[in-house]
Amino acid sequence: MNAKYGAARSALMKSVIGQGLPEAAVDTLLGAPSVRVREFRQGAVIFHQGDNPDELFILVSGRVHVRQDTLSGREIYVADIEESGDMFGEVYFFLGKEYDMYAAAAEKTVLLSFGQKLFSAAQPNIAPVAAVVQRKLLRVFAEKAYLLNRRVRILAGGSLRGKLARFLLQTGDSARMPREEMAAWLAVTRPALSRELGAMQREGLISLNGREIVIKDKAGLEEYL
Repeated sequence: MNAKYGAARSALMKSVIGQGLPEAAVDTLLGAPSVRVREFRQGAVIFHQGDNPDELFILVSGRVHVRQDTLSGREIYVADIEESGDMFGEVYFFLGKEYDMYAAAAEKTVLLSFGQKLFSAAQPNIAPVAAVVQRKLLRVFAEKAYLLNRRVRILAGGSLRGKLARFLLQTGDSARMPREEMAAWLAVTRPALSRELGAMQREGLISLNGREIVIKDKAGLEEYL
């Protein structure tokens, strides 16, 4: 087994579609003609905003920036794909809708890509494994729908203080998320988020320790719901 194949195999087994698959099934997937290991240099575009999707991707190594360009020329943070086994592009892949964002390699990056033909009836030897992958993807879509519904409820919190209170109370006693990612998730600017978190800490509602936010006064937060 060469190093590139071994790394791709490891990433697939860590991914949501590879977890729990027998090793023989993993090898069957990796041997499919529509499954490829692809390498991208730093700065290379993986897909453009407006492209029609024909692949879904699993990160093997490296890092991927996912961003959206607006008509006014702003670049909006969407996500950073950083963990081996992380999957992206699956929703657009199955819906067949053009990308409303773009993805680029933030450094030298290796991806495992799955083409549409993987799920074609013309490949009977792969069909049983492909059917298992499809069922796993349906679960992924259900979880994404749940998280989207949760986010809609949080964003309906009104003020930034209300959104933060709802977000923190739903997260639990503590939350760890990069501030840039949290600001994007809450649809606010990072400076505004930092100011509000600082104010909430001074008021004794939370404490801040690096990325970690610890709830200190749950009843106080509930007043903003």
